[in-house]
Amino acid sequence: MAVTYKSTRNSKETATASQAILKGLAENGGLFVPDTIPALDVDLNDLAKMSYQEVAYEVMSRMLTDFTEEELKYCINSAYDKKFDTPLIAPLVKKADAYYLELFHGSTIAFKDMALSILPYLLVTSAKKNQIKNDIVILTATSGDTGKAALAGFADVPGTKIIVFYPKNGVSPIQEKQMVTQKGKNTSVVGIIGNFDDAQTGVKNMFNDKELAKEMDAKGYQFSSANSINIGRLVPQMVYYVYAYTRLIANGEIKAGDKINVVVPTGNFGNILAAYYAKEMGLPIAKFICASNENKVLYDFFETGVYDKNREFILTTSPSMDILISSNLERLIYRIAGDDAQKNGELMKALSSNGKYEITPEMKARLSEFYGNYASEEETAQTIKKVYESDNYIMDTHTAVAATVYGKYVAATADKTPTVIASTASPYKFTRSVMEAIDEKYASQSDFELVDELNKISNVAIPQAIEDIRSAAVLHDTVCDKSEMEQVVRKILAL
Repeated sequence: MAVTYKSTRNSKETATASQAILKGLAENGGLFVPDTIPALDVDLNDLAKMSYQEVAYEVMSRMLTDFTEEELKYCINSAYDKKFDTPLIAPLVKKADAYYLELFHGSTIAFKDMALSILPYLLVTSAKKNQIKNDIVILTATSGDTGKAALAGFADVPGTKIIVFYPKNGVSPIQEKQMVTQKGKNTSVVGIIGNFDDAQTGVKNMFNDKELAKEMDAKGYQFSSANSINIGRLVPQMVYYVYAYTRLIANGEIKAGDKINVVVPTGNFGNILAAYYAKEMGLPIAKFICASNENKVLYDFFETGVYDKNREFILTTSPSMDILISSNLERLIYRIAGDDAQKNGELMKALSSNGKYEITPEMKARLSEFYGNYASEEETAQTIKKVYESDNYIMDTHTAVAATVYGKYVAATADKTPTVIASTASPYKFTRSVMEAIDEKYASQSDFELVDELNKISNVAIPQAIEDIRSAAVLHDTVCDKSEMEQVVRKILAL
């Protein structure tokens, strides 16, 4: 059965999967959502015997129905290969009364690799399918991880260019070094004076600028997105929740049909939304535990039904979650509004004009599967230290936010359901925060000295991604004000 994609803000705007992937964003800032989520009609016990690549095909073929089997398998096999440092792709590790789904074994050591390894292949295949002659310009804002993963995915891919904007003082030193040393003739990286929300707003404005689109078309370019607003990012993320569930079956931890909970450290809401879509497909998930850091706009939303971004923006040790406008939440709002594009559009308009909106009691009642909470900076550091001491397992700051919130959930509910925690980045990506949480004595050491110390105490090999940037030259040093983003893009594309 063919799945059509619709805009969350205009029910008349529809697209095939490949068209939605190419466009990235719908008109008027809407997001593409599937008109139906097909059942995953494969026995869970059969899936438990499959490799990551085979599970990916079963899940993605249900959602991306205008791709042929050959096209989809080519994309999957090109993405999930030796770029990952384990043939398992996403290992599931049992520690401290939970199962950690390690999503950081790709080339940039963060969960964004899971989707951004495949997106370039999906995009180029989509362009061919739709007879697109223009070069695709990937325009992306990053809070730290998307940028590097997208750059690595698209570097020197024929027929593409990629421009990444990041908040100059809002990412970790290692995240920044990973981006500004990126090779590839088609890559551009720009720091902005502003925060992630400013970068994301600037990118969305350019997507919606008809005049700019015309000028680009005349020069043989068109925009697409590598952000989690692109359905080509979201669908691959559904895969690893199905994979994790079937590993629990394979390991004899649960039986097919048993319920599990998932805990996701949440910024832009794409990663947890992928789990929600996997449940809609039939995966037995009981609770979605949404973990925030001190930028707890989502926690407040789940508590009150009011989404309010009018608050102080806090820079934390889990910078990929330092976000006040969670773009993907719109897809969930659309769903709980009864797939009503007009109702959703009104709420999003209120968000852009007043910085807040409130959902109805009926909509709030449809969020009962979600539990939200947050972790303070101090609690996050304590969790890193505690799990290191109890289980000799070192997690990064974002995973620690999730583990902290999971602890709060269990304390509040006494729920003993087997639980998968999405472990979204390698501790090597946030060495300073991680090592100082374990022992303050590390505070005086440099970032790369800390890498070696982390290697000593964890017995986990230093990832290639870190070794690569130790001595890499800075290739991108452009910094601009948040108001100058369009001028910079025009200069890069010689418009």
